[in-house]
Amino acid sequence: MSTPITHASFSLERQLNASPSSVFRAFSDHASKKKWFAGPPEWNQGESNLDFREGGRETDVGGPAGGFVSTMHAVYHDIVENERIVYTYEMLLDGVRMSVSLSTLELEPDGDGTRLTLTEQGAFFTGSVESDAAQVAGRKEGTNGLLDALKAFVEGS
Repeated sequence: MSTPITHASFSLERQLNASPSSVFRAFSDHASKKKWFAGPPEWNQGESNLDFREGGRETDVGGPAGGFVSTMHAVYHDIVENERIVYTYEMLLDGVRMSVSLSTLELEPDGDGTRLTLTEQGAFFTGSVESDAAQVAGRKEGTNGLLDALKAFVEGS
């Protein structure tokens, strides 16, 4: 029998006191993205690259010193400057694929700021439904943390 698979989706929103172009730049410029898109401070940073264009790829590798290695490989499929980014990505833990996701990031002007909506649809496969449920909850929590870091970055906090 094959490994169980769990399908899950979630959406997260943020009101950001920054223009859509500033928020878009935080995703599209590698130097900017590295300032907010990272693991906890105690993590070691491995390979990191960003080819931000339709068909372009991104890789980010890191993990705690002496611990596991988390790897993210993304492919960008649809980019509308200052409005939308659609990409797929796979997450690996110590070289074993844990999930594959489709993510859509939408940026809408909201007064002088931006309303950001991130929607993720994922296939999670760790070998058990219980592990997958924990992974889905962890992914949502981790994505919330990254959006909080993005907010602090674009708002200059």
